[in-house]
Amino acid sequence: MGVSERYQEIRREIESLRPTPQVSVIAVSKYQPQEKVLQALQAGCLHFGENRVQEGLEKFRDLGIPDRDFVLHHIGPVQSGTLRKYTGMYSYAHGVGSIASWDELKKRLEKDKWKMGIFLQVNLTGEDSKSGFAEQEILRILAKESNLHTEFCRLEGLMTMGPSSGDPTETQRVFHRLGKIREEYFPAGKLSMGMSGDYRIAISEGSDFVRIGSAIFGERS
Repeated sequence: MGVSERYQEIRREIESLRPTPQVSVIAVSKYQPQEKVLQALQAGCLHFGENRVQEGLEKFRDLGIPDRDFVLHHIGPVQSGTLRKYTGMYSYAHGVGSIASWDELKKRLEKDKWKMGIFLQVNLTGEDSKSGFAEQEILRILAKESNLHTEFCRLEGLMTMGPSSGDPTETQRVFHRLGKIREEYFPAGKLSMGMSGDYRIAISEGSDFVRIGSAIFGERS
């Protein structure tokens, strides 16, 4: 089964799991060749995710297809050295895990006059290997949520990752908790959670964006 068939199969499955509101599938194309990206585009995929900003620029800057619409998401941690590269290409950043990163990104976007939607990353597993705000910290921030929006840096929602163990019970607990935080503190926000191994759980817990890589593109070379 090729990229197009896998994407369309996942799209049909997701629509059967939750017809409305629609779930946006971000095809995580990191380390994948441009050829596979083109196959996903031809299958109707609109959203793509890259962990490495420069790789995304090189891959998507010239796809060789005129007037092909797509939305590019940066799904890795926000890093100071790459902020200037968002301009002109990236529409969303899913890895804002500290106030310092938020402030630096906001200043850069305002300087470049480039608009982006931002997801604050929340670490609900407590794992040191994961970036993001601790739960109590994100609650304090969202209590002042109206102060975070600017013309160019729009707070879009919240992002989290399930436990590294992949345990489905713990994964559901984490996703459910982020859903409750959204419901209580930021009801207008969207949720970005769920990857190839746990997107079904994420959808059951109300995710608006799922980030799927290997289930669409196959294993990386």
